[in-house]
Amino acid sequence: MYGMMEQWDKYLEDFSTSGAWLPHRYEEDHYNCYTYTLMFINCVLMAEGREQLDKSEFTEKYVVPRTRLASKYITLYRAIQEHGFYVADHPQQEAQAPEGSGLC
Repeated sequence: MYGMMEQWDKYLEDFSTSGAWLPHRYEEDHYNCYTYTLMFINCVLMAEGREQLDKSEFTEKYVVPRTRLASKYITLYRAIQEHGFYVADHPQQEAQAPEGSGLC
């Protein structure tokens, strides 16, 4: 991946300097940072001869899984913040005596 960083930087520089991304063209619902990101990714995919992604496919494959993961961490953080936390052994580990303990 590190070998591609320079290439991606070049793609991003070229893409960013195109006239398509001037501030006055921004529209909150239709021409925003999400649109920019998807168009940039599709530009890279096209340059590499790969199939482009439509908005729903990109969202389902890449955005939704990370959003779900972030939501889990936020929920965990809020629960810890509200209730505090403690560390406990896993129930199965408590039931099993350590090796060499001499227990039957």
